[in-house]
Amino acid sequence: MEQLQQEIETLRSNLTGNMFDDMETRDRIHNLEMKMNGTKPTDTMIDCVGCGS
Repeated sequence: MEQLQQEIETLRSNLTGNMFDDMETRDRIHNLEMKMNGTKPTDTMIDCVGCGS
């Protein structure tokens, strides 16, 4: 859990403020946060498919 939080903080420090440049980094942050929280879209085995992120 600590390692995931550290990776999220590292990724956040790399954000530029440009939506297009940051899109891949924000997606990675989102996926790590979902992993930390144990969340995923209802009735799916694959994380983040169809959630709109």
